[in-house]
Amino acid sequence: MTSHAIAVDVGGTETKAALVAVEPDDARTLRQTRRRTPRGADGPSTAESVIDTVAEIVEELRDGADAIGVVVPGIVDEQRGMGVYSANLGWREEPLRDMLAARFDLPLAFGHDVRAGGLAEARFGAARGMRDVIVMPIGTGIAAALVFNGQIYSAGGHAGEIGHVDIGHGEPCPCGGTGCVEAVASSAAVARRYTARVGTPVDGAAAVADAVRAGDPHAAAVWQEAVDALAKGLVTLTAVLAPEGIVLGGGLAMAGRLLTDPLAARLDEMLLPFHRRPRLELAELGDTAGCLGAALLATEGLQR
Repeated sequence: MTSHAIAVDVGGTETKAALVAVEPDDARTLRQTRRRTPRGADGPSTAESVIDTVAEIVEELRDGADAIGVVVPGIVDEQRGMGVYSANLGWREEPLRDMLAARFDLPLAFGHDVRAGGLAEARFGAARGMRDVIVMPIGTGIAAALVFNGQIYSAGGHAGEIGHVDIGHGEPCPCGGTGCVEAVASSAAVARRYTARVGTPVDGAAAVADAVRAGDPHAAAVWQEAVDALAKGLVTLTAVLAPEGIVLGGGLAMAGRLLTDPLAARLDEMLLPFHRRPRLELAELGDTAGCLGAALLATEGLQR
């Protein structure tokens, strides 16, 4: 049976949404739209302004919808329906599910953007067929969706924060810590650190990847440091969780084998013989993963 869900993926900069037809083995986007995520006068969004934007989107897409799925970034406690913490959006302990449910007359599912995207990759994308897999988008930040036995593991919203594991490099992170994977290996960090070395701003990590391919030694050094940081983080995850696969997404993964080849080599060097060696795959769903995951949450809620 096909169910139709309005899927909304709230990001720090942009909110993506779609009307999605979900079937047991497939999902199709029927209509889609995007909005800039609202910002407050002092920078961060307010929860109320984000809810207003979601409501506008739902009204635009609601024709034919059976349910609504909304996913947001940060630390999200799905069981309580709380946006516990979002550095980019500026909220703390916001009852987002209740705030959303008060605005709509359709069944509502609420979740975390990375975990929802990981669920979509596990059902429809690069992780299809894997029972135990880590899906890790590498963008402005780094977090991981942990899929065990085909189900998302959230630990009250705190699971998967691999970007804030201290790997010992000593550089400060916006989270307030030092040594975080994210401070060296995120797409934003790669661009920032290359700019600091050469003194010329670049248009994101993709430009650094192009410079690596062109033989720029500064780009190569920044890229290798990012690969090393990612490898250290992934070795920690592999030693503890032993996934059969790791799926890399986000902006940095768009570099393809420029990322995966040296990363696989570093994992081979660092993993011990008794560790389970995970397959490295590139995500297939791109920036649609969050919306597809939100649609899955909504339609599975209907089934329950």
